[in-house]
Amino acid sequence: MRRSVAPAPHAPTARDSAAPRYDDRLDSNRWRAWNLATVAAAPARARGLPSGSGMATSLDFEMRRPSLTLVHTAPRQARGRERQARRWLNFAVAAAGILVTSPLMLLIAVLIKLTSRGPVLFKQARIGLDRRALSRAGGNTRRRLDLGGNPFTMFKFRTMHVAPEDRGQDDQEVWAQPDDARVTPLGRVLRKFRLDELPQLFNVLRGDMNIVGPRPEQPAIFVYLREQIEGYQRRQRVRPGITGWAQVNQGYDQSVEDVRRKLAFDLEYIRRQSAVEDVRIMLRTIPVMVFRRGGW
Repeated sequence: MRRSVAPAPHAPTARDSAAPRYDDRLDSNRWRAWNLATVAAAPARARGLPSGSGMATSLDFEMRRPSLTLVHTAPRQARGRERQARRWLNFAVAAAGILVTSPLMLLIAVLIKLTSRGPVLFKQARIGLDRRALSRAGGNTRRRLDLGGNPFTMFKFRTMHVAPEDRGQDDQEVWAQPDDARVTPLGRVLRKFRLDELPQLFNVLRGDMNIVGPRPEQPAIFVYLREQIEGYQRRQRVRPGITGWAQVNQGYDQSVEDVRRKLAFDLEYIRRQSAVEDVRIMLRTIPVMVFRRGGW
């Protein structure tokens, strides 16, 4: 009778201790890989959970003998009670915001109608949460075309002129400049204090957006930026927001380089997202609006 002998456990070596450890100092915009030759004899699939500063990251190693080393880092995802608590936080803040600012929004609507022709609200398609990236089924969704995220209609107060021969000009896939002739005098004031974003509170109630998160982008601009900036797609792993860590640290975008700098802030927020962090960013947004930092 043949006896099966269990393989001896792998003993740690000096090379094991020399392997790099994951922490927040690693570059968040790139994939990280290191050599795992010392565990080449291990099963073909292993899963580990390192401890990061303020972040829980799942690492999935796929090893093909003799040696293969690829590490995929996923952002921290809220689960269970935390997700429910954050959703109620967003709903409560949005509802309270609408209640408190409804007289101001009504005044803005009247002023827009009195000072320029066109609708009060500006509606535009934006790219939201990428459920495909979060699905373990690997793209098991009804949406066949990869838009980068779930498209939705975002609301803003109209801040630009709408001429009969150039209707829809506000919808062009370009970055508005500080001296843009399309912006109305009232629109400049609204943008300066970021009051044109107030109608997006209704987007939060609908579940399209959160109060805090990366700003949603137009489909055409999103496709362009995804091609120009490595890792840009990763910001879609959370719902977009009215304000965000990037918005309280930097003003409006005017170039790809501005977007690249903001991406670093967005990815930093995704790594350490929490209800406490959301409240902190909301509070930091108030002086940004009051002192007009970053707007024009």
